[in-house]
Amino acid sequence: MTVYFIGAGPGAADLLTVRADRLIRHASVVMYAGSIVPESVLESTPEGCELINTARMPLDSIMETIASYHEKGIDVLRLQSGDPSVYSALAEQVRRLTDLGIDYEVVPGVPAFAAAAATLGHELTVPTIGQTVILTRVSGRASAMPEGEDLDTLGKSGATLVIHLAAHDAERVARELEPNYGAECPVAVVAYASRENEQVVRTTVEKLPQDIAAAGITRTAVIIVGKVLSATQFPDSFLYSDDRPRDEHGRTIPCVH
Repeated sequence: MTVYFIGAGPGAADLLTVRADRLIRHASVVMYAGSIVPESVLESTPEGCELINTARMPLDSIMETIASYHEKGIDVLRLQSGDPSVYSALAEQVRRLTDLGIDYEVVPGVPAFAAAAATLGHELTVPTIGQTVILTRVSGRASAMPEGEDLDTLGKSGATLVIHLAAHDAERVARELEPNYGAECPVAVVAYASRENEQVVRTTVEKLPQDIAAAGITRTAVIIVGKVLSATQFPDSFLYSDDRPRDEHGRTIPCVH
């Protein structure tokens, strides 16, 4: 018996990976959080598949349910929104499965930040403008942020920030960002990326609170902050330069200093 932690992506069913789709089509049991995983992702489950909405289940109850299927030798699919490697509670679930001696496999999915960037039509790493992307969030009910990972500290890097789980706290986000990014730094908010009810708000650090409130966005959104969002004047990457030395196969010849 194996528990499959499947990245269900940002919401659009056609953004599921081929592996995720195959597993879902042959599933016997699917556990999912109905509050964040849309029903469209479940449409390809086979007849007779047991669907368990875990939105209101505490973690111990979820583990007890999984353990009961383990005893019966039945595989369980655990659908996680986005990608399981980011803000999915994967670590605490895996810790419990390991203690129980239950095998698991992680199937990656399209993360929210990638879907948001695609919606915006932006690369998040632009030559000479920004080459670092930080995925973060703010302290909330789920857990506190470790020391040194607050927005003010991270903002000192000047890197592009992708802030998760913070749409409800936009005033605080703007307040902590302004000292390092400035009031006019571009910001993009993407809610429900890839879904029919997708929303996009383009604004600035200073106007973020009022604009996100006007749009009525409070959850299922990422806030992207950085100069890359408005950059138009930057040099081409050397990657495709005619001056870049290549061998007869087109591969780059390393420079020796």
